[in-house]
Amino acid sequence: MTTATPRPAPAPNPPLPPAPREPAPRVRTAGADDAAGLAELSRPFVRSGELRERPDALYAARATEFLVAVEPGGRIEGCVGLRVYAAGERGSAGVLYNFCVAGHRQGRGVGGALLRTALALAHTQSLGALFTATTGGGRLFRRYGFAPATARRAPRPWVESLDPRRNALILARTV
Repeated sequence: MTTATPRPAPAPNPPLPPAPREPAPRVRTAGADDAAGLAELSRPFVRSGELRERPDALYAARATEFLVAVEPGGRIEGCVGLRVYAAGERGSAGVLYNFCVAGHRQGRGVGGALLRTALALAHTQSLGALFTATTGGGRLFRRYGFAPATARRAPRPWVESLDPRRNALILARTV
């Protein structure tokens, strides 16, 4: 008679180590030397209709209004402009514009890092509210407390600059 000895169960596969997290993007204020990079990053979004076309000269003139997320080599991977409007009857307000993230970096925290930095900057500048306009649903903005708003609450010069044919959704958030 032969007796079989049960074999021990195979050891379970060890858990895989967590995927390495990408480092948080470095966000800084843009300078005049970033104007060409801002224009280049924005072009695909202009072609798709997600952003309004702006002349390269505007990026040069307003470069310091922009925050940029840069890769370790210095290439711009995302940007957002923050334009401050002087105090009106509701106090000073800011407008976020030209918000875009390079396609290969979308969904990797670049937009969130830009938006958090813009909110912190708005707070340090004692802005009462921040506004933006989007032709999309504004999901990222909504995650950061923005909600639909009427144009009459926003800075008048900015509202007058909006193209009504784009049918943009205005979002706002108190700071």
